[in-house]
Amino acid sequence: MADKTLTKDAIFNQLKQVFDPEIPINIVDLGLVYGVDIKDGSVDVQMTLTSPGCSVGPYIAQQAEWAISELDDVQDVNVELVFDPPWSPDKVSEDAKTQLGID
Repeated sequence: MADKTLTKDAIFNQLKQVFDPEIPINIVDLGLVYGVDIKDGSVDVQMTLTSPGCSVGPYIAQQAEWAISELDDVQDVNVELVFDPPWSPDKVSEDAKTQLGID
């Protein structure tokens, strides 16, 4: 039985340690993480990029996988890059908008 510390909140907290190297905001606050599913120690993440042609996309996905892998009871991590729906600045958190100076 998986430890109850392996929760979506725990996953999102780990993902807040992953930053887009081109924007000094974590991927959660940028609104890049679309979904997290946990089943028997396996974590599936659906995330996007600020643009489909983002050259650092594979780097960000790898960083997300490594961050989640650090949690206890994680057996496997799959990070899937999706582009539907497309990312837009509307997905950025209020805290990140303040940091970026976006109203």
